[in-house]
Amino acid sequence: MEVMKMQYKETKETLNQLVADLSQLAMVVHQTHWYMRGTNFLKLHPLMDDWMADLNDQLDEISERLITLDGSPYSTLTEMAEHTKIADEPGDWQKTIPERLTILAKDYRYLAGVYQHGIEVSEVEKDYCTQDIFIGFKTATEKRLWMIQAELDQAPEIDK
Repeated sequence: MEVMKMQYKETKETLNQLVADLSQLAMVVHQTHWYMRGTNFLKLHPLMDDWMADLNDQLDEISERLITLDGSPYSTLTEMAEHTKIADEPGDWQKTIPERLTILAKDYRYLAGVYQHGIEVSEVEKDYCTQDIFIGFKTATEKRLWMIQAELDQAPEIDK
């Protein structure tokens, strides 16, 4: 069992980073959902529910994969806050919907980068099952980023 704990070290670290970041991004999306006002509210407000559900599904799969690899996912708000690299901002009624979407685009772009890092480290560590998960979620994240950017009347800018 000790061998298993040492195996896939960087992959497991990346999985746990994603546990913290997916938890934080779900909160940012939730905040967007709560503090949204303005043009496209009726369309975007319910869409945020779908995005939160998607992030929670990713979080569950990432956490379960980490457990499968004999890892221990972060499981407290303190751990999430200490390890996430996604900014935490108080709610603000003054932000426009485009400003909120710009924040989400930045955060989804960061998330795609973490998935890319996971793809690379799982390749080195030859954990192709986890790599498959990373690839699928990176693809979905890039699609979400494209949609956010399109709503902002901007190109996807996937590689930024």
